[in-house]
Amino acid sequence: MTKTKSTKTKLGISIGDPNGIGIEVILRTLADNRLMELFTPIIFGGKSIILSQTKTFQFQDLKFNFIESVEDAKNGQINVVTVCDESFEQNFGNESGEAGKISFESLSAAVKSLKSNEINALVTAPINKNAIQSADFEFPGHTEYLQQQDEASDSLMLMLSDSARIGVVTGHVPLAEVGKQLTDELILAKLTILNKSLKEDFSIRKPKIAVMGLNPHAGDNGLLGKEEQELIIPAINQAKSIGILAFGPYAADGFFGSNAYTKFDGILAMYHDQGLIPAKSFSFGSGVNFTAGLSFIRTSPDHGTAFEISGQGVADEGSFRTALYTAIELCKNRELNAELAEGALAVNKSRN
Repeated sequence: MTKTKSTKTKLGISIGDPNGIGIEVILRTLADNRLMELFTPIIFGGKSIILSQTKTFQFQDLKFNFIESVEDAKNGQINVVTVCDESFEQNFGNESGEAGKISFESLSAAVKSLKSNEINALVTAPINKNAIQSADFEFPGHTEYLQQQDEASDSLMLMLSDSARIGVVTGHVPLAEVGKQLTDELILAKLTILNKSLKEDFSIRKPKIAVMGLNPHAGDNGLLGKEEQELIIPAINQAKSIGILAFGPYAADGFFGSNAYTKFDGILAMYHDQGLIPAKSFSFGSGVNFTAGLSFIRTSPDHGTAFEISGQGVADEGSFRTALYTAIELCKNRELNAELAEGALAVNKSRN
């Protein structure tokens, strides 16, 4: 997908579930008008919903440019594209089908603009995974929906922090299903995506990747499980044969309990909690979720809807702000690496 050329990065923002903290953290972040120098925000939402929460959280000084299409967006302003049902009745902290419908309307409109190159990247506020379910959204979460929309064969949930970049082989699946889903082909596919992303999105020329074991003590040579010997080690060997610097499998407790993780550019965990527990321990409130392997860039904060504190005006916007910064950085890295690849190709053609 060709990146939109613009003097400023156009960041699309989906509002997530309006009964959660998504809109609050968006408003808190954009209240710092210095951010307008870095990018042009384009929120996909509704006028009444935004203005209602602006009043609730006392951000009346914020000025919005309410528009009907992205084409009308202006630099230096908080642009809001009206895409949601305006009859919504706010009910903080409560799950509802109406709120789920609005979160999907925001997300689908943002993805449509992303696919048509009207925006450069997407930052998603948290959805309620149950409330959003419908005939149009039958997915465990954002990651799977975005992969389907991009028509990508695969993707990778990648948690980012100052301490580590941690991906997971199996994402939103029950723990009892993890062992059934693991194959050496799947592990190799995720390693390939992670390696490519580390190069193209993070500008790491020769990334070193640590691979976790599935079982305690990485199976203890088969004593505590055979998956390491039968699936994970073969996948690591296959990865090495195609030039991926993959190492392991490592026992997750010792790996994350020591400073071993600091010696690698990326880490591949076998299942959701094996990767996300250390990721959120490293940086809860400032970490970022990035969907690697797609033709477009999508980031999100590392937290959920936080119904338990929604509407109270106490949400921390740190992770959402970092998600915005990360999206900008990834856009620049991807564009730069594409230009370098084009230059190298031109040089090779001239030599031949």
